Amino acid sequence: MNTILKSLLVVGAAGFVAACASVGAGAAAPVDQMADEADVRRVVHAIDLAVDDKDWPAARERFTDEIYADFTSLVGGEPATIPADALVGGWSANLGPKKTSYHQRGYVHVTVAGDEAVAVSNGYAWNRMEGNGDPLWEVWGRYEHTLTRTGAGWKVDGMTFEATHERGNMWVRDTPSPAN
Repeated sequence: MNTILKSLLVVGAAGFVAACASVGAGAAAPVDQMADEADVRRVVHAIDLAVDDKDWPAARERFTDEIYADFTSLVGGEPATIPADALVGGWSANLGPKKTSYHQRGYVHVTVAGDEAVAVSNGYAWNRMEGNGDPLWEVWGRYEHTLTRTGAGWKVDGMTFEATHERGNMWVRDTPSPAN
């Protein structure tokens, strides 16, 4: 092995040892930050999975009791602070058993500041329901979730969706799914 390569390995090993020692000496903040960011991502992804699985209790448990909701780019109106039960209840009625949905989220950029976090991501939703022409409706856009750390972990206390493109049969989007 040549001398330069040996020197790089020794310096690299020494730097690695020093970094490990600094973490053990109380420099755990970056590790905690990474854990918080991963936890926030899990919460945001869990909402999509619960909605597509129609597991409404699992979706509801990811939210604080009241949330700021802004879906005005899709449905008009004004943003509002509403009970999370109302949001999930609306999803449950609209995405009932006869409507299939699929939500996909791109990279989730997370910023954590103490007990508050913001998760920004691009999202895609696909919905299918037979009954009035073309059975498909889909939408692309950007999500912003705000979260707060609670005794039960990170919870979403705000959710904004800014639609950038949609296509398909608006009847599929706007019509609640029949119960069976």
